[in-house]
Amino acid sequence: MRKQVINGKHIIIEGFKNVKIENLQTLFDFLKNQSKNCCVQMFNAHLIAGFDHLFFACLNALKAFEEGKNISKDLAVETLLYASGQHQINKAIQMLGVTPKTKDVAMLIISETPEASMQALEKIAQLLKGEPCNRILSMTKKKMQAIKSTFNIKDAELRSAMRESEEQALTNLLIERAALLATQA
Repeated sequence: MRKQVINGKHIIIEGFKNVKIENLQTLFDFLKNQSKNCCVQMFNAHLIAGFDHLFFACLNALKAFEEGKNISKDLAVETLLYASGQHQINKAIQMLGVTPKTKDVAMLIISETPEASMQALEKIAQLLKGEPCNRILSMTKKKMQAIKSTFNIKDAELRSAMRESEEQALTNLLIERAALLATQA
């Protein structure tokens, strides 16, 4: 679990493996009901390029709401848009959303207090019936290939962004695409 404070908001980013989503609607209803105290978004962890990917999606979404430049009316959906680099909600959901078949989930929780974030995390963990595991947020060769394919990132683009490792270059490209989305909103 990673905790951070962004612009006075308390965020938690956590990975879960071996998730068993029995009823997607029940889970979404719970997430929606949490919106009074905090904002919760789930992502397919196989397409998340680590903590920084979600951190910057969150940062851009919060900034968009502060400046009145948000695409969505919902902060959770806005984080999904920035993480996917998409303007269209349906496309963002298709890219990074969870389904009943999703076994590994990345969770982003945003709240006014650290206590509210932790309470939401505990309740969601019970619903997911999975094991907390931040390793599923780490990059692997298989994950890199899936991300490159899903986000349509060519090898030449990756090479041109390379400063350190391929993993970091890929993460930086996703963060850059989110930043570009912010300028187009």
